[in-house]
Amino acid sequence: MKQQKFDTVIKSEHRLLDFNLKELIRYKDLIYLFVKRDFISKYKQTILGPMWAIIQPLFTTVVFTIIFGNLANLTTLDIVTKQKIVVPSFLFYMAGTICWSYFSTTVTATSNTFIANSAIMGKVYFPRMVTPIATSLSNFISFIIQFLMFIVIWFFYILTGGTGMKLSAYIFLLPLLIIQLILLSMAVGIIISSLTTKYRDLAMLVAFGLQLWQYATPVVYGLALIPKHVQWIYLLNPVTPIIITFRYAFFGYGYFSLFYYCIGWGITLILFFCGLILFNRIEKTFMDTV
Repeated sequence: MKQQKFDTVIKSEHRLLDFNLKELIRYKDLIYLFVKRDFISKYKQTILGPMWAIIQPLFTTVVFTIIFGNLANLTTLDIVTKQKIVVPSFLFYMAGTICWSYFSTTVTATSNTFIANSAIMGKVYFPRMVTPIATSLSNFISFIIQFLMFIVIWFFYILTGGTGMKLSAYIFLLPLLIIQLILLSMAVGIIISSLTTKYRDLAMLVAFGLQLWQYATPVVYGLALIPKHVQWIYLLNPVTPIIITFRYAFFGYGYFSLFYYCIGWGITLILFFCGLILFNRIEKTFMDTV
């Protein structure tokens, strides 16, 4: 018997999670158009264009190197070791900067999903998850540009010698680190976007909250600066294992704990699924509150 195909399928509105992956795949062309729109609009009417994706992290890294590296003289070690491995402070700060820059930029942009796209969402139907996915992918293009710049500078220091840096086995975790960073950024962003449709005050706290979160993450200092008896608190921050493992992969030494790395993945997945549930509930009625 031939199976019937229906154009409209009526489902219960009380399901815990209403996530249709096949529908998102069908709208892949729309995701591409949104990615193109977001990336072009970000650098539209700028003289340097996409070069800002390189200039911004470079300037940030220079500032961090001068203030936290030279003036404050904060440690760039994630673990105290007797090995004579010298990591240039500029490269250390750049590694943390490009990871954190993607996270904070994606969270900020995704947190405005409903408000920024309310005009088009009120007129045309498409899966609402298209917009946060497109936002994360458009920012990922900038991340790739910054990552390539990091690789070039890393090779420069390797070729000039005197550092002792080398790739470690943790380089094979790099794809997982990037995937986790994308999922975590989207998760936090869609949770905030869902809440800001009703509580606009939360939008005012995003930038301030991310700034505090940055200083609670070893971006401008090494993990070794934190006393050992409270390090576990910092390692429960899901961004921390990503950044310190990223540095370990390229510098050849550092700190890695499989336990806290798995905890970070667990927190990421919990936040992501909680975000999907909240996002799906809010998207049905957000036009009444925005």
